[in-house]
Amino acid sequence: MAAQKYNQYYDLLWENNKEVLDEFKPIHDAFAGGDTNQEEAFHSVGIKVVDKIRDWDRRLCAGMSRGQFSQYSVKLSEKYWDRVRKDFPMIDEVGVRRK
Repeated sequence: MAAQKYNQYYDLLWENNKEVLDEFKPIHDAFAGGDTNQEEAFHSVGIKVVDKIRDWDRRLCAGMSRGQFSQYSVKLSEKYWDRVRKDFPMIDEVGVRRK
């Protein structure tokens, strides 16, 4: 059975951005574990990672948002981001500063 398109694009994200993602993964995991010393690194490296993720999301859904497949595009994007959140559950916190 062929892999879903969003999984293929997620794999391509990793293949093409392995250095940045490998750098971010331990920082993310430490931050998710409550290590506040990693907050600055989490946000600075996380911005780069989120940009890469959004770029591949745009590539995945390019051209679908127009026409009859616009709802399909939204659902596909949601599935892609859900896949991202499996590896990076705190990805939505990048750039959010808390006092």
